[in-house]
Amino acid sequence: MKKVFICLLLFAFVFLCIETVHAETTTRVIITLPLNSKNKNVREAPNGKANKLGVTANYGTYRLLDEKPYPGLDGDNTCSEPWYKIYYNGKDGYICGENVEFVKSHANDDVAPSTDCEKQMSALGFPSSYWGGLCRLKEKYPSWTFEAIKVDTDWSDVIKGESPCGWNLIRKNTTNENFIDTSCEEEYSGYMSVLPVGLAYFMDPRNFLSEGYIFQFNYLSYANVLESSYFTTVDAMLNKASFYIYHKQNDFANILIQAAKEVNVCPIFTSARMYQELGADEKLFNLYSGTGKYIDASGVSYTGYYNFYNMGVTDTCAKDFGTTFCGLRYAVNKGWNTLPLAIQGGIRTISAEYINKNQYTTYLQKFNVLGYGDRKPYSHQYQTNVQAPSSESTISFSTIANNKALDLPFLFKIPVYKNMDAFIDNSGNGSVNDGDSTVPKPSTIPIHTIVTSSGYKYESGYIGVPLHQDVSTLKGALESVGGNSTVVITNAAGESVTSGQVGTGFKVSINNQSTTEVLEVVVKGDTSGDGEINALDLLQIQKSILGTYTLSGASLKAGDTSGDGEVNALDLLQVQKHILGTYTIK
Repeated sequence: MKKVFICLLLFAFVFLCIETVHAETTTRVIITLPLNSKNKNVREAPNGKANKLGVTANYGTYRLLDEKPYPGLDGDNTCSEPWYKIYYNGKDGYICGENVEFVKSHANDDVAPSTDCEKQMSALGFPSSYWGGLCRLKEKYPSWTFEAIKVDTDWSDVIKGESPCGWNLIRKNTTNENFIDTSCEEEYSGYMSVLPVGLAYFMDPRNFLSEGYIFQFNYLSYANVLESSYFTTVDAMLNKASFYIYHKQNDFANILIQAAKEVNVCPIFTSARMYQELGADEKLFNLYSGTGKYIDASGVSYTGYYNFYNMGVTDTCAKDFGTTFCGLRYAVNKGWNTLPLAIQGGIRTISAEYINKNQYTTYLQKFNVLGYGDRKPYSHQYQTNVQAPSSESTISFSTIANNKALDLPFLFKIPVYKNMDAFIDNSGNGSVNDGDSTVPKPSTIPIHTIVTSSGYKYESGYIGVPLHQDVSTLKGALESVGGNSTVVITNAAGESVTSGQVGTGFKVSINNQSTTEVLEVVVKGDTSGDGEINALDLLQIQKSILGTYTLSGASLKAGDTSGDGEVNALDLLQVQKHILGTYTIK
């Protein structure tokens, strides 16, 4: 049995009331198997031959149901240590005590610190329910630094903001089927919508304060003190990935590191992101090889272009057109027609669009709880997979550990939300009341404010929406401000829609208790209303200029891509260049 780390129990004596308040604790089991070893089985009884409930994740944390050690039943000799009873996916289970550690954390956030570490973490802004996990890490890795990110939003409101149907997805084969929202019809390539209970589990930082998962909070800046270790770490991280093997002779690692340095981004993170997006196999060969053979309707060839970050491959696009088309179309529009341009371009995009806009950890890129300028919270999130931050973290940790670099001075920035349920339930059932079916009333905010606060353009009777905007994304963004069940979206035929791509002429009905306003969608450049900018739009604008076709209403506004109040030759040129990939209509 490895050592037990205990955050001391505190007893606060309130002398004026002559009352004793007990600071309760919750104990977690942390799995600490050697890297690359088999997972630890969870059994129905303390016996290695008992029915298996599932397996634990290495460096995963599980709630200990009681501290009593259980001897192996029926003379079981498969475990050299006692068994322990844990809460596993809604059931009581038993794990062998080999390669586990225990950590006690305060179950309340109003406890006064007593140890030096607790005082240090309190001074940094972490509430007492964080101290157990953080102090265990600080003792093991003294060079690591932790910083609290104060999120000025109630925890329950954060979960509601991230909960629209299809906004966050989880693998269908997840071990905890209680996380899957079967009432939401959104489903993409083996992923389904996640329930608030599962969302709360993956968003609660206290569930991931172990070395294997802490790297989702790693600050993603380029660190000069780590520079000497970057090449060996990147090379070790990627050496079994097909995309790296394919391009290794082209000095792939050094190109990546230099590109990351130029924009102040950690190359370990960018490598993990590539690995997460492309995988280790050859399934996305067309994206990384430069041999993707696709010619679009305007005659533009996609051969010779690269996309190492799967950018542009949204769930909706991939479902309708396939990964190769979506990824390479994005690469063509960006001009990524050489290996260095593709690697550098992807890193610069992540830096400019995410890291420099308050999304400076893997966690924040998935869960944008801070917002930035006009970019509202819960928008502009890199992916829909709620498991992605923890998955990328394990990739980074394993590589760093294998290269014996865990003693380097890493900085971790960890969110702290208002009014979190301090009791930590590692089944994922805690932190929010998943039995609460209360639906909030619509907001009383003026409808034009709901629209602009959600990041869209408002004009009397119209709402400006970006190209390739998904219906569920638009509805979710508006309802994150206006309240649940306040938005109805219909297509050009007047049919209510909940998925698919928004096009010019769609209608968005928004209710704010006192009134309902119906706004017609305008997607700049999409005059035909099919949600794309293509040859048909070009033809309609050309005929409009010649006077042989009439654009009106939302279509007329969509045709005015330059924003000068009329449809003319400049708009025609901009649409033509957009189709060719030499200009982007915004």
